[in-house]
Amino acid sequence: MKVIIQIPCLNEAETLPQTLAALPRQLDGVDAVEWMVVDDGSRDGTAEVAREHGVDHVVRLPHNQGLARAFMAGLVAAAERGADVIVNTDADNQYRADDVGLLVAPILAGEADIVVGSRPIEAMRHFSPVKRWLQRLGSGVVRALSNTSIRDAPSGFRAFSRDAALRLNVFSNYTYTLETLLQAGHSSLRVADVAVRVNPPTRPSRLVRSNLSYVRRSVGALLSTYLIYRPARIFSALAAVFLVPAVALAVRYLVLAAAGFGKGHVQSVIASGVLAICGVFMLAIGIVAHLMAINRRLLEEIRYLERSRRPERQP
Repeated sequence: MKVIIQIPCLNEAETLPQTLAALPRQLDGVDAVEWMVVDDGSRDGTAEVAREHGVDHVVRLPHNQGLARAFMAGLVAAAERGADVIVNTDADNQYRADDVGLLVAPILAGEADIVVGSRPIEAMRHFSPVKRWLQRLGSGVVRALSNTSIRDAPSGFRAFSRDAALRLNVFSNYTYTLETLLQAGHSSLRVADVAVRVNPPTRPSRLVRSNLSYVRRSVGALLSTYLIYRPARIFSALAAVFLVPAVALAVRYLVLAAAGFGKGHVQSVIASGVLAICGVFMLAIGIVAHLMAINRRLLEEIRYLERSRRPERQP
């Protein structure tokens, strides 16, 4: 049983040594614990610092591609290097490395495919009241859309079984946290969470420049991901927005016509026809999108099989 702890990095030469110093080299029920740094086009010597501090695997992307792409590159590389469980943590030492074992335990016990570390949001005083409220709201929305029970959806402290890691696909280049939960929920992967501890902040977040920016980009990621996996629901709802008033206007006209007042209400017929055309158009788009979603699932299965059959790379 091998666990690989991966750390996506962008210009983290200053904070990386502190993070690495806290990482475990042994875990209960695990034969080997290895470290991996995914260098997302750093220019400050992050890869060299990683090697100097005993990192087993360094994956270097040719240029900066964003946190989500670096995260996915790490999952694939860790699987290729024989990982049975992959743990993802941040380079800024936000999460307590002593809790890695808590993340891994449900996977080793066969109880979960993905485990998310839930931070003590209410106790994190460097989070403003607005940010804590947004974290609770966002996690609630993700729970509803993904049909999971995760308390801290934006947390990047996670563990993945090899099978789950090979099945995930991230389309955004901003963040992977919300998108992967929606994908896991719709792919019937078992998702659990455990309470974890955090360290005092070492630097301001590079991902969250402002609450407004984070909300805007997160909402976009959620909508696009939900559209990919549940297009029929979205377009059916849009169709209902048009078809319900179309039917109401048509019924109104028929009632008025039966009472002898139909001549002065022809506009109801016109409006009903226009709305009905829009509704049918939305239904047609929904059917096409649903067929495309089925095709995407087939392509994802082919990609999973291709990934799982790749030979393991030697360190």
